[in-house]
Amino acid sequence: MVRVENLTFGYGADGFRLRVPEFSLDDGERVAVVGPSGSGKTTLLNLIAGILRPDDGRIDVAGTEVSGLSDAARRRFRASRIGFVFQDFALLDYLSARQNIFYPYRITPALVLDDAARDRAERLASACGIGDKLDRHPGGLSQGEQQRVAICRALVTQPKLILSDEATGNLDPDSKARILDLLFEQATEAGAAVLAVTHDHELLPRFERVLDFAQFREGATA
Repeated sequence: MVRVENLTFGYGADGFRLRVPEFSLDDGERVAVVGPSGSGKTTLLNLIAGILRPDDGRIDVAGTEVSGLSDAARRRFRASRIGFVFQDFALLDYLSARQNIFYPYRITPALVLDDAARDRAERLASACGIGDKLDRHPGGLSQGEQQRVAICRALVTQPKLILSDEATGNLDPDSKARILDLLFEQATEAGAAVLAVTHDHELLPRFERVLDFAQFREGATA
């Protein structure tokens, strides 16, 4: 599903630099990403999603060289093939929760907002505990509720790759377990791989593999 080779990326000449010699994620695999703040975990997700473009190296996702696509093509690819749960939610304040969930369909002509997609959104919202809040705007939702909207948006298109940046960070322990169950359930249904950044080490046994960013600082491969 994902293959990264000889990746380098930096923020400015004297800023943070990320180097990943090699990393791969198999179809359907569930991998947690851990490491100290500022080590590049979110940057790696942004590179895989095509939000950022590497300075050097190659990133393939589902057989497509994302690192070689234009900005517009990367946006289309991300919206149609990748579900991304952002750490800051990235919701649009002027849209309702329901409209935020359907946002990938608004920006990607290849996605069709049909009855099946609408039903899937309702089921996801209900499973996340926000089924009765879909007409509210982000300003009328708690942080935890906003996070659930972001999770529904990431899953509604049934992506083949789910990227999660602290998707359970603002939730209580019971909600964390329920949301992780939902992520894995939807991943199984869609045959999707999951790459999840987390600081919650109690969740690590739920994953098949843990990627520790310390090994990149030491120059090893994943």
